[in-house]
This record gives sequence, structure tokens and C-alpha cells, in this order.
Amino acid sequence: MRQTTFHDYIDATAYITTADRCIIRCNVPITPTIRFERVDDVAGFAEVRRGGPISRDSAVRLIGCSDGELPELLAAARAAKERFKPSVITYSRKVFIPLTNLCRDYCGYCTFRRDPGDPGAHTMSPEEVIEIAQAGEKLGCTEALFSLGDKPELLFPEMRETLRHLGYKSTLHYLEAMCELVLRETGLLPHPNPGLLSAEWVARLAAVSPSMGLMLETINEKLLAPGAAHDNAPDKLPSKRLRTIEEAGKQDVPFTTGLLIGIGESLEDRVDTLIAIRELHKRYGHIQEVIVQNFRVKPTIPMAHWPEPPEGDMLRTVAVARLLLPDVNIQAPPNLSAPYYEDLVDAGINDWGGISPLTPDFINPEMPWPHLEQLRLRTESKGCELRQRLPVYPEFVDAVISKPGLLSEKLHTSIGDDGLARRAA
Repeated sequence: MRQTTFHDYIDATAYITTADRCIIRCNVPITPTIRFERVDDVAGFAEVRRGGPISRDSAVRLIGCSDGELPELLAAARAAKERFKPSVITYSRKVFIPLTNLCRDYCGYCTFRRDPGDPGAHTMSPEEVIEIAQAGEKLGCTEALFSLGDKPELLFPEMRETLRHLGYKSTLHYLEAMCELVLRETGLLPHPNPGLLSAEWVARLAAVSPSMGLMLETINEKLLAPGAAHDNAPDKLPSKRLRTIEEAGKQDVPFTTGLLIGIGESLEDRVDTLIAIRELHKRYGHIQEVIVQNFRVKPTIPMAHWPEPPEGDMLRTVAVARLLLPDVNIQAPPNLSAPYYEDLVDAGINDWGGISPLTPDFINPEMPWPHLEQLRLRTESKGCELRQRLPVYPEFVDAVISKPGLLSEKLHTSIGDDGLARRAA
């Protein structure tokens, strides 16, 4: 019989269902059971206790651990987070700029994309872009998150006509100009999510934004099969997405990526997706953030009857992400895990991602951002301080500032001594 590794008693979450189907959630102290104590002999937990990044075999074992083993997995992940960045959880105060929602990919889980002529189809004008950015600046925002469909002009002549009218050759040329406009006219820093990029476009966008992103989502190519999540979505081919992430690494561009869970992938797929990200980070050191995002059902999507991953699934995946990537910022969006998003702190996240006091989450519009005061209180309830960061993380700032130009100048004015967002006077 081993000694308990963290407490003689641990807090557990209990869900009680009453006769009228009301679910009551509460914390209860429990004594670890015999089933829980046996995990000492399991290879995955033994490797966790030795410290350092875990192996694939251990990650596969841990991501499928039993409910009885889950508390120890969470304790290990939380300890790894505290070794990495103790006592602080960050977020980025942003405006969400949906530059265009026209897209040539038809993902089974997406409500953002539109075809020309669909209700809500829209490409923003420069005046709309700057209006949102300036309004966000007044509310203390420091990030302009640009989201857009992947090269819609390749499929839609209507988009080609819109771009011609605006005076640009492609959606990427227009994005580049709007990032520069926001950088020049406001104090916000752009963070574009433009889809697949060539080496040339990584370099061009890096000149007008301190960081950029592309979700890997999964490395399972079978999800491009007919009827699967990525059916008729040619830009979701994993090898193409890995190529873009790698190109950013070759150019030393701080990069955000991540996985989307619950879209038909296996637990092993999740582990292999995280390991693919880890290998790129080992090679180039440029992965500033890994997002673990959970699929949420929406009534109008092809996957409207697909099951959502349960909370325990999300906690296991986040915890394994932390243990596989102990020196990388791990983020999970709080609005997609409401109302109990603070539990994600126990799984090892150290960042909440972008939160906007102005604009909705246009990707998940039915899931509102938490109020920043509520986010602060819930973060503090887990023993951490909530701090505002910039779209580029502190450990990556020097590489951006070292390049002379407007971007470096703007970053200098926004950054505090600790590399986070400058605190208001």
C-alpha cells in the first residue's frame, strides 16, 4: 500500500440528479479508494512522477484513464502547470474581426462559413474593420483577432469581384492591408488566422502581426472521407496544415495551434496530434500556445446530432496536453466549457485565450464570453491571479521586438516589464 501522493482527502465534484431531473453540482471530500491507490503500478502514472514530457504510450494510457484515476491525472497536470507558470492564468483582451465568412471549406461542425448569397454572408470593409478596432481600444483591448475563410476567391467569383472592388488581388492581400491598418491607426496588435500559407505569406503577415495561428485540429486523414467532419474541406488535409505550421517555425514566427476534440477522432488520434505539434516545437521552438477546443453541437450544422465530448473527456485531454507539452502555454476556451469552466484550471491550463468585452465569438456565437469580472473571480477561486497578456506571449516577445519597424514600435508601447500587457496607470 503506497502513501497518498497529494492529500489524505481530496476534493471531488459530485453531480446529484433529483427526481425532477434537476442536476445539483457540489464539491465533496473523499478518501482515495483502493482502486485509486492501485494506479501507482500503472506505467503512465509512473512516468508522470519521474517528471518531464511523457511518452506516447503513457499519454494513450492516461487519456483513457478511469474516473477513479482521474484525480491523480489532474493533480499531476496541475503540478506541471505550476512548475511552468506558477499562480497565474492569462487571457488576451481582444476584438474579434470576421474579415470574411466566405469559405471554400465545408466542415461538418462550422456555422461561421457562408456561400455568397447566404443570409449573413459578409466581407467587411476597411471602415468596418477600423471602427471595431477603435471601439475595442477604448475598452482596453490589445488584440485584433482576424478570422476568415480560407481563400474563398478560389471558389467564388463573387469574392473575386469584391476584392477587385476593394483594390486587392486576393483575400490574403486584403488581410495583410487590414492588419497594417489596425497596426497603424490603433494600439491593437493583429493576430490573423488565415488558413494555409506559403512561405512568402508567412513572412508577409509576420511583418504586420506579432503572432499568427492555424488549428491543426487532428492528424486523422479519415475525417476527410464522405460524411465525415472534414468532407469537402480540402484545406483540412493534415499534411498541408503541418506544412504551414512548420514554415512558421522555419521563420521563427510565434504560432498558435491546437486540436478540436469530439469530431470523430480517436483518443490515440488526439495524442498523435499533440505529439505532431510537440515534434515541430522541438525542432523550431515556435509554438507559443496549444488550444484544446471541444466540439459543441449547433442546430444548423451537418453534425447537429453528433455527441459532444463530456467534461471528463475534455479534462483528460487538457491534462495529457499539459504533460506532453510541459513548457508550452495550454489554453481552453471558457465559453465552450460553461458553466463549469474553472475546472479546466485543475487540468493544467495556464491561459483562457481571447476574451472580448465588445464582440461575440463569431465561430461559436451561441456561447457568450464570460464577463471579465466573473472570469477573475473564478480564476482566483482556483488559487491563481488573472493577468492580461498580448497576442504574443512574453517568452516570444524579444524575437518580435528585435525586428525594427512599426510592429516593434507598437509592441514596445503595449508591453509591461513582465512581458504581459502593460497595466493601466
